Amino acid sequence: MRRYIRALFLCTVFAVFSGWYFYSKLFNTDILGRGNADAGGLHVSAQIQSPRLGSADKTGQERPHWYHRYIMRQHGRIEPAGVEGDGADSPPSRPEAPSMHLAVVACGDRMEETLTMVKSAVLLSSGNLRLHIFAEEQLHAAFRNALGSWPGSGRSRFSYTVYPISFAGDHAAEWKKLFKPCASQRLFLPLILKDVDSLVYVDSDIVFLRPPQRLWAMLSRFNASQLAAMAPEHEEPRVAWYNRFARHPFYGVAGLNSGVMLMNMTRIRSAYFKNDMTSVGLRWEELLMPLLQKYKLNITWGDQDLLNIIFHYNPDYLLEFPCKWNYRPDHCIYGSNCASAEQDGVHILHGNRGVFHNLKQPAFKAVYDAIRQYSFGADPNITLLAPLEEALLKTTHTYCGKSHALLTKTLAQNLDHINKNVPPLLSAT
Repeated sequence: MRRYIRALFLCTVFAVFSGWYFYSKLFNTDILGRGNADAGGLHVSAQIQSPRLGSADKTGQERPHWYHRYIMRQHGRIEPAGVEGDGADSPPSRPEAPSMHLAVVACGDRMEETLTMVKSAVLLSSGNLRLHIFAEEQLHAAFRNALGSWPGSGRSRFSYTVYPISFAGDHAAEWKKLFKPCASQRLFLPLILKDVDSLVYVDSDIVFLRPPQRLWAMLSRFNASQLAAMAPEHEEPRVAWYNRFARHPFYGVAGLNSGVMLMNMTRIRSAYFKNDMTSVGLRWEELLMPLLQKYKLNITWGDQDLLNIIFHYNPDYLLEFPCKWNYRPDHCIYGSNCASAEQDGVHILHGNRGVFHNLKQPAFKAVYDAIRQYSFGADPNITLLAPLEEALLKTTHTYCGKSHALLTKTLAQNLDHINKNVPPLLSAT
């Protein structure tokens, strides 16, 4: 009897230890799986940092776009303080908030202007910025050197990639000379940045006077059909250009200005666009060259005119945002005619026609110069706002100068906020 009891005891002990071993292995496997899933999620958030208004393209095992191969060739270059050079995408050490994607094109002598735009965006940014800078090859090293020389208080707020200029198909030279050098590159962004869901495109000759994330937030206002947002070319049709001079279809009453453009690129890539060339809708990549061939003798403002033609036939795809987000000399040169800026102040200043660099509109140049000369780490109220307000008082003999309070209203409000929350100055490397 004792023998049976002893055998039963040994079997019970063996069963207990076997069960403990099985459940401990199962628990460890579950923890490891969840850890890997978390790590994978962190990696994805670092690569695709944008609000999801549509599902991202799934490329599967397709051969990567040449832009992606161009970037991958440059992996291994790690920039200090979280700044990325040409494709130096290193995994972050901790989860970060989703980034706003901002794209700009720089050719010829537009490098300093582009850096001033970036400085204004970084200075006023209320979150992470992911910059996509498209530039001629000879400017790449200069961009990296300039951005890398900024002190840590500026560098820590953004990452960037510099891309070469390129146009799809066999008509690169024709696209490049359309209007200003390289300006039509913006039309090809949905075809190049295939892993980016949404972005803000800006011309190099703009400066932010309010956090760019406020414009980015307009993505949440898109209805089910809208895939882009722009401001009207003019608020006053009696002095507007398109309704008086255009020889092609244009959007709305006074057309669109494309200097600031919010794009849901996932939707652009998947949409079919109505047009006056065929009875069926065309995809974005199928539309651009036929449109250029049909209208190239009738367009004055290049790619902006093509966008006006596209949205003339597809108005339900566009959200209009107010002129305070794209304030140009036209809004003050004949007297103030931007109601949203008069109420809320100027949010984005667009110095088209070279007014940042000449004396035709000294109020615009004063704002540009103040931001260009500002150094990260200094008190922006003392070294930026105060000198700017003093300089603007010298421009009141001009119509735009008479509206100088509109140029500093939101800037002053946001500099106060930033000055209280500015990150500590990091040593340069």
